Amino acid sequence: MNQPEPAAEFKLVLCGDGATGKTTFVKRHKTGEFEKKYVATLGVEVHPLKFYTNRGVVQFNVWDTAGQEKFGGLRDGYYIGAHCAIILFDVTSRVTYKNVPNWHRDLIRVCENIPIVMCGNKCDVKDRKVKAKNITFHRKKNLQYYDISAKSNYNFEKPFLWLTRKLTGDPNLEFTEMPALLPPEVTMDPSMQQACEAELKQAQETALPEDDDDDL
Repeated sequence: MNQPEPAAEFKLVLCGDGATGKTTFVKRHKTGEFEKKYVATLGVEVHPLKFYTNRGVVQFNVWDTAGQEKFGGLRDGYYIGAHCAIILFDVTSRVTYKNVPNWHRDLIRVCENIPIVMCGNKCDVKDRKVKAKNITFHRKKNLQYYDISAKSNYNFEKPFLWLTRKLTGDPNLEFTEMPALLPPEVTMDPSMQQACEAELKQAQETALPEDDDDDL
């Protein structure tokens, strides 16, 4: 298999509480599952995810920090040299959203001005605890936000496309083919998907409350 050399490579740190689905998310992409490397000194798996764009192949070397969060945060070594980050929480667990500001704080302490996407995973689950109207942190900090469902591949490519556009400075960059993903493990109910998207849209258009961080 002759893979073209990437035109650009970026270090992406994937962080968030345990059991939010970080490893599942990154392993949906075939290249990340088969070509991963292990950084023994930090105890981290690095998954190279390749995306084909109209500006050549872009490779994100995704540092999957799963299992490290139980030590109460990550060592600076994880963050050093990162070009971008994804902060993942689980929409079925309020505490994982409540902890997003901690992950964000640690991240920007080491990497001041990198593009960051916040993702709410498991939006295929019917019993959603973190509703769209409660997800406001990204608006306060000017981050991008997406609902995702790793198991159904829903919105998988969105965070990567947004980050690629930011990192290349090209807002018109497009993926020329869909990422190579494993088949979905679950199917997302289309009506639920539409309802979630409508709620998110409405939430984005609503004025931010003065201080709603305690509502959760």
